[in-house]
Amino acid sequence: MALINHRTREINFKIVYYGPGRGGKTTNLELLHDRLPPGRRGRLISIATDHERTLFFDFLPVDIGEVSGFTTRFHLYTVPGQVYYRLSRRAVLQGVDGLAFVADSHPAREQANLESLADLEEHLAAQGLTPEQALRIPRVVQYNKRDLFGALAIERMRAALNPLGAPEFEAVATQGRGVTETLKAACKAVLARLVGAPAAAASGVEELAGDGVDGATAVDAPRAAADLDAGARPDSAAAAGACGLAPTPPSGL
Repeated sequence: MALINHRTREINFKIVYYGPGRGGKTTNLELLHDRLPPGRRGRLISIATDHERTLFFDFLPVDIGEVSGFTTRFHLYTVPGQVYYRLSRRAVLQGVDGLAFVADSHPAREQANLESLADLEEHLAAQGLTPEQALRIPRVVQYNKRDLFGALAIERMRAALNPLGAPEFEAVATQGRGVTETLKAACKAVLARLVGAPAAAASGVEELAGDGVDGATAVDAPRAAADLDAGARPDSAAAAGACGLAPTPPSGL
């Protein structure tokens, strides 16, 4: 759920990168953090586990401006993918506004992809969401490790992991390919849900492609605009073109 902080006049959104262990979630966030301007991103927080890390950082979109007088902040999280970190994943998913599912293209990880997706749906249901409500959470799918010899066919992965046709991207996260595009699409989808209109073409997120709570109220994204102070809701084109940042301590897992 979007978190509106009336004291700081910010709308906070949470995007979680989900997927099987060692699939590339950490690589995605580390690369994004490196690419974003230092003055617009928060500190990269790493919580180590035995084999993987949970990462967090937040950022302020560069070009979206204000939504009815409120600035917009995105919080990006990864989850540990191993099976025995189920409760950690459930905690990270609390209050999620958008999902990026990072699938592993290695043939030996095909079953792990399916199990991770089923695990995601189970955790959403455990939070009291009906299947219909879970499907309304904006999500994108990234098919990572496309440089592997014998990588799974995209058509096969799509049929198994993205039958409803969410935005999807081929990626080689270690090379930065597809990483920025995945985040752009996730931001656009989350903002479009706030606005209540289809996402339009991105513009402000393009910066990512270069080198280089007190007084808070939790609300469902479709109701967030109505909860803001008086003012016109942003048009979908302005809201869709967003993603760039400023330091803030993590809100906790």
